[in-house]
Amino acid sequence: MKFKFPLCGSSCFSSSRSNSKPTISTTSPGEQNHGNLRIFSTQELQIATRGFSSSNKIGEGAFGSVYRGHLADGSVVAVKVLSVEIESMRGEREFISELAALSNIKHANLVELQGCCVDGANRYLVFDYMENNSLAQTLLGKEQNRMKFSWEARRDISLGVARGLAYLHEEVQPHIVHRDIKASNILLDRNFAPKVADFGLSRILRDQASHISTRVAGTLGYLAPEYAITGHLTRKSDVYSFGVLLLEIISGRSVVDFDLELGEHYLVRKAWQAYKSNKLMQVVDPALKMNFPEEEAFRFLMVSLLCVQETAKLRPHMSMAVKMLTNETDIRDVQISQPGLVPNLKDIRLPQKHTSESTSSGGSTIMSLPSTTYF
Repeated sequence: MKFKFPLCGSSCFSSSRSNSKPTISTTSPGEQNHGNLRIFSTQELQIATRGFSSSNKIGEGAFGSVYRGHLADGSVVAVKVLSVEIESMRGEREFISELAALSNIKHANLVELQGCCVDGANRYLVFDYMENNSLAQTLLGKEQNRMKFSWEARRDISLGVARGLAYLHEEVQPHIVHRDIKASNILLDRNFAPKVADFGLSRILRDQASHISTRVAGTLGYLAPEYAITGHLTRKSDVYSFGVLLLEIISGRSVVDFDLELGEHYLVRKAWQAYKSNKLMQVVDPALKMNFPEEEAFRFLMVSLLCVQETAKLRPHMSMAVKMLTNETDIRDVQISQPGLVPNLKDIRLPQKHTSESTSSGGSTIMSLPSTTYF
């Protein structure tokens, strides 16, 4: 897979391993297409979003905001606005990561990038618009929302996400680690088909590398423990996050919940306790009112627990997880070890100063965790 930087070429940005900061470039007026992406003008996007009106705003995250837009050809898009902080270059790195990950790949379960724009310190990414927002907004939480999602819908969403990740991990060359799989980054189109979105934190596994040593970034509750502790990012880090997400889809509960009597509690821990007590089916969302195939639901819960095991090497690869979910691989006699859990920021190493990301086995840096919600 080739990565293209369609605005000004990769020479416009310094390497992430360099001490110099990337320069900021501006698109040439009238430029329309480059490679697989369309180059938009700022004026086009302003018109499409009514000047980035608050009434068109559909999401906000750590790196910017997202607006619904109507292009001149009648199509509806989602425009992500990333504002670059000159000193830290926050926004710039996320912009480059999304371009690198999405400009030359296509899959039914990945959000599609239509184009982009650079204007001064502003960066714009234009995606297909997802009519049913994210899993975090449409499934998790209120019972009336959860009741809209039948078992069949939840099964199809789970399989779609798994297939999208298997594509990123094993089919794309070089492989891609998403690094922020969570409910708010799974978008749903008009038919409730899932699309993995927000590749701003994604990383490339080059030259058959097994891991990347990097700053820890992601969302508390979805973080694989070995990644949070060591900074070693692998595909199994995404597998852990997928296991957490799968539990959320099946249970209808958020990964971290709060109860007046129980206080703060974690879904992974609750599922493991249910498994150890031979009461795993109690994890299934009661909003389904028992309208689901028990054998299939049990299999999905078992796969989720396999994915969140504390020992990374025991977790299945995503292609194997797909086969387990579809019952192509029998897991009735599989042994599951205890899950990993990072319930507290105290368990995550603080960032080291004056260090940078590396693909070697050492020199990892760890930083605070951005919780991003975009669409």
